Amino acid sequence: MAFRPDQPETVFTYGAPGLKFGVGARHEIGFDLGQLGARRVLIVTDPGVAATGAPAEIAETLKAAGIESVVFDRSRVEPTDASMIEAIEFGRSEGPFDAIVAVGGGSSIDTAKAVNLLTTNEGELMDYINAPVGKAKPPTSPLLPLIAVPTTTGTGSESTTICVLDVVSQHVKTGISHARLRPTLAVVDPELTLSQPAGVTAAAGLDILCHALESYTARPYESYEHKTADQRVPYCGSNPIADMWSEKALSLMAMSFRTAVHDGGNLAARTEVAMAATFAGLGFGNAGVHIPHANAYPIAGQVRDFRPDDYDADHAMVPHGMAVSLTAPAAFRFTFDASPDRHVRAAELLAPGATRPDNAAEFLPQVLTELMRDVGIPAGIGAVGFGEGDINSLVEGTMKQQRLLATAPVEVTEDDVAHILDESIELW
Repeated sequence: MAFRPDQPETVFTYGAPGLKFGVGARHEIGFDLGQLGARRVLIVTDPGVAATGAPAEIAETLKAAGIESVVFDRSRVEPTDASMIEAIEFGRSEGPFDAIVAVGGGSSIDTAKAVNLLTTNEGELMDYINAPVGKAKPPTSPLLPLIAVPTTTGTGSESTTICVLDVVSQHVKTGISHARLRPTLAVVDPELTLSQPAGVTAAAGLDILCHALESYTARPYESYEHKTADQRVPYCGSNPIADMWSEKALSLMAMSFRTAVHDGGNLAARTEVAMAATFAGLGFGNAGVHIPHANAYPIAGQVRDFRPDDYDADHAMVPHGMAVSLTAPAAFRFTFDASPDRHVRAAELLAPGATRPDNAAEFLPQVLTELMRDVGIPAGIGAVGFGEGDINSLVEGTMKQQRLLATAPVEVTEDDVAHILDESIELW
């Protein structure tokens, strides 16, 4: 159904961090921090990234620039409320700091965002987590400068205002959303992604695609009721500027994603995928994401014993990008009627020259499914341990993600979510 607001929105917003992109960009972080006046910084990373030597290399760069650094290297892959509280307590005990540097994937960057928020503002983590899981309290004090240095290509966390985590007691993945969480500077150095294994590249790459596709097909900004300046949130719906970033991200992924997965040493492909991740982040960080991401949170939060290839983790997990992708074909089949031209255009960008099926609603799901098979993503939520008996609990978790579902181009009911999940048990 179409949205018909009484007073349509006439304003959309666009926000982005500063950006430094290219091979060797990481070597200039000491200079960048110096420009911010920082003399003592916290580096946040995880054990796997720490083992590559990249955080230590950056710490040496800072030392040469006369900047002291303290390293927290215990970020959890797919962070939980407990793991973030551990990092926050470390930051509070070792501070004060002038700035924070996050080195790693979305998990490390999101952990750094939480540390930044809770070392500059009073209260506890649950005070700031999105409702209805938490209290959705906004920060009242400014945050420190945050430099995000991604070592994976997918999450877009270096561009966004979002911090994602599992609240273990509620078996749900949720987050914190506020404009002040957006990093000050994103330093994207494709060389740092060369050590990313194929399985990680595939899952993270599907996150790129879903960021671009969901923001491109999101509810248009003018379909919302008009807001005053103090009511506006970072996710404002699809808009011309976010559309531009999403389209370019899809085109880059069409050229280089499969190559980056199957030939990880190909720096040119890695560079294009890193650029696509950045573009998609700049798009969805303003337009928003919707149904696939809302479904992904309970899929990841309720996992029992699935352990993905190429992830160095000591716990069961469904990586975020994988979880997002598993219901994407069915979700885009469901949203097709809201904007048929956009769904077809997205499929054409992602698979240039592909034959359009007689039923245009199947075009994007078909393109996505073929790509998922090519890069080794599991064949549906059944392949990661869920069956028909889990649908109700997954629906319950999805419906808690109202911040995301509000961005969908159609209204979404529990029955709709159940149908999408049921279609996603076996994709091929």
